[in-house]
Amino acid sequence: MTGSSATGASRTGEYGMVQDRQQAVTKPATSRVVSKPVPITQAQNPREYQLGQIRRRYSPKETVQNGGTQLKFSLTPSDPNFPFEISALECLLNVPKDYPLSRPSLKVGNQDIPRGFSINVEDGFDKLTQDPKYSRTTLLEFMKLLDKNLETFLSAPKAETVKLVLNRDIRHLSSAPSKALNIVASSSKDETVTNTVTSNATSSAPVLSFTVQEKAEAAKRRESEVRQLEARMGRLPLYKKASDGIAYTIPILPRRQADLPAGIKAVKSIQLFVPLLYPLHQCRIQLEGVDGDQSTPVEKGFEQKAKEQTGLNLMGHINYLAQNMHNLAKTVIESEKKHVAVTPPAPLEDVTSQMGSGIQPEGQRDPERSHIQYIVRPAEWTIVNTGDVETDSDDVYSYDTEDESEDGEGEASVTDQDQPSQVPTSTQEKGTAISFPFMELYGIELLEIASLNIAVKCERCKDATEIKGLKNGVAKSESCKKCAANFSIGFRRDFVHANATRAGFLDLEGCFVHDMLPSSFVPTCSQCSTSYPLPGIISVQGENTSNVCRECHQKFSFKIPSVKFLRITSSHLPPSSGPRRKKESLGIIPGTELPRRGRCGHYAKSYRWFRFSCCQKVYPCDKCHDEAEEHPNEWANRMICGWCSREGNYRPEDCGSCRGVLIGKKSTGGFWEGGKGTRDKVKMSRKDKRKFRRPGAANRAL
Repeated sequence: MTGSSATGASRTGEYGMVQDRQQAVTKPATSRVVSKPVPITQAQNPREYQLGQIRRRYSPKETVQNGGTQLKFSLTPSDPNFPFEISALECLLNVPKDYPLSRPSLKVGNQDIPRGFSINVEDGFDKLTQDPKYSRTTLLEFMKLLDKNLETFLSAPKAETVKLVLNRDIRHLSSAPSKALNIVASSSKDETVTNTVTSNATSSAPVLSFTVQEKAEAAKRRESEVRQLEARMGRLPLYKKASDGIAYTIPILPRRQADLPAGIKAVKSIQLFVPLLYPLHQCRIQLEGVDGDQSTPVEKGFEQKAKEQTGLNLMGHINYLAQNMHNLAKTVIESEKKHVAVTPPAPLEDVTSQMGSGIQPEGQRDPERSHIQYIVRPAEWTIVNTGDVETDSDDVYSYDTEDESEDGEGEASVTDQDQPSQVPTSTQEKGTAISFPFMELYGIELLEIASLNIAVKCERCKDATEIKGLKNGVAKSESCKKCAANFSIGFRRDFVHANATRAGFLDLEGCFVHDMLPSSFVPTCSQCSTSYPLPGIISVQGENTSNVCRECHQKFSFKIPSVKFLRITSSHLPPSSGPRRKKESLGIIPGTELPRRGRCGHYAKSYRWFRFSCCQKVYPCDKCHDEAEEHPNEWANRMICGWCSREGNYRPEDCGSCRGVLIGKKSTGGFWEGGKGTRDKVKMSRKDKRKFRRPGAANRAL
């Protein structure tokens, strides 16, 4: 035994087993290794044998479909430290008819497991069955492998179950016109002109190609104009931008809303489509919620304007639409009627008469651009009136116009320009304007503010103050509660209706407006023109207010989505508080005592200084004020503590900062407590003979 240990690290035992000192497990000899015995039933029918193992182990519910077998059972995790809150894995094992030639599959039926993690378990099981090293593994051993790797499968990243695809909006890609009016003018020796009407319904428009430089310039301009559009419209409540960056929901308020067709009057927003190759491809609009017969004229007219004014930016197009929607709704309809009428060839005299009457083509047809549709110029476009000409390149999109009372635009008969306006200006445009953008009026023809309540801030200390009960033409004077600065507020009302959103003007001095509080409004019924009786209806921003007319009982409602304050000019009222005074220097340091602790020669036990509201100056007492000033003193609502030199609101006895006593020492005893003529027997001294005297004893002794 000793010799064998000295000669080598391993030896052969008496039973032929090789023993290795480096391992605790013995290795069998090669001659003794035999294959694992296979049961006869498994060798004859391995599918039924393995299904029997699953039946004995899990007691599944078995169904047969298409020759295959489906086993439904619950697999309980064997790991005692399983980290997931799953009591059992609901398995649906599908065993094909030709198993084991075809591999089995698994479906997870747990409703509390997200589908993405269920897919991870199913894919993991498929990888196990398709692994070559598990080619001879039975179904029961596969389920044991699944139990062993279940935590790994569930810990994997969640598989994607839904693929999100970008929904590209192609509504901006307008098709070529089906019909075009081609006016061909040719001169020959006999000076004849032939007008032909061709149909391009079957012909396709040529594909336009652009260079790389043109596309780069177009992308740069598009980015600049879209940025301007978002900066000016982004804060409005109805504005919305699509995810593709092509479609934009733009709020709009037509200027001549009363002249619009009935179906377009309720339009408050439009869809603006800006192609990716804008301005190489022109923008277009779409009116949502409007019938095609009424929206098509406006949309086609806008497209025609966009083709003509290629240098106009997006804000210019929107402003043009807001100012001329009533013209577009009429003009395009008339043009379409004229297109239908011109079917036979017309002689030269007809063309000459049309040109003489003001109806002439916009230009000649280009042979290489046959897809372009030419629209004849309507008669009302030929009238030029300097008083009614509107600028198309205005970049300021305003809901507060000053020309709301004009009615001569777009009509054939106009008044003399030298004739003065017969409509006087009701409200002078000064001060701070109050406007209600996107005002919603239903059943109301006029709306006015009967009593205005606002919150203003002092220009000096920025402290907020509520001003209530402002009437038309009546100015109010108030003072700041913090710094006692005086300011005045005046209100001049204006009427709000379908074409005007301005509610009036504020004349402010020494303050600026901060917010509008719940106020009283007086609506006028649109059916019987009866005003609502005073004091009116109380409403505030964002509230939908409804009521009925007291005369015809028609229901009406209005809503103020937002309130805007625009300072136009300074108020015409004279300043009430005078020029701003220089900052006073009292020579005091907060935290230290005042000179003589604030006492003066008149009051020896007053430890404070007073700031008088009449002149905003500081004096120890009223007598000191009267000696230095020539005007009578007024009540002092602020004071400076004599112990800490800090200024604050007036307090009768102590300081609000340091709690120091300002009227002398508090009484600790004595007969007369604070001069009130009462006796406090608790605080009186025992040596005081009045402490134990009965009430009224002195009177009886007399």
